[in-house]
Amino acid sequence: MTNVKPADIEALIEIFDKSDWDELRIASADIQLHLAKDAGKIGRRATVVNSTVGAGDTPLNVVASPKLTSKASIVASQAIPDGLVAIRAPSLGTFYLAPKPGAPSFVEVGQQIQPHTEVCVVEVMKLFTTVTAGITGVVRRVLVGDGQMVEFDQALFLVEPTE
Repeated sequence: MTNVKPADIEALIEIFDKSDWDELRIASADIQLHLAKDAGKIGRRATVVNSTVGAGDTPLNVVASPKLTSKASIVASQAIPDGLVAIRAPSLGTFYLAPKPGAPSFVEVGQQIQPHTEVCVVEVMKLFTTVTAGITGVVRRVLVGDGQMVEFDQALFLVEPTE
């Protein structure tokens, strides 16, 4: 019996992010995973159907297609203006500005923040990672919409440092 753990999924996602693939699909009796770097595709979504695989279950089927855009074009589109510092995504996932639906946002534009200030959460496979500012300053811009998929190391906020 094989047990699919969140760490296994995270490892696959990390490999995918570092690859030159545009899309990755994995399907078996216990998991269905579809990752796409093109925002026009489904986004990044993974579904664990069952946490165990029996002896008669089918093995994982993996399909990967070459990436169509270069990493240089993605990095160029995230140019940071002089005098501002980006708070970046610690992983790929879904970006949330508030701890739960209907709750106030962690931070607002114009708000003073400290290094320990929680600014958002990024969710992958029901695992929520709290993102802290890591800098003292003033939030000048939110670059991502609530509920939007984000890439690893994508700029989420622009902050004007005050120290």
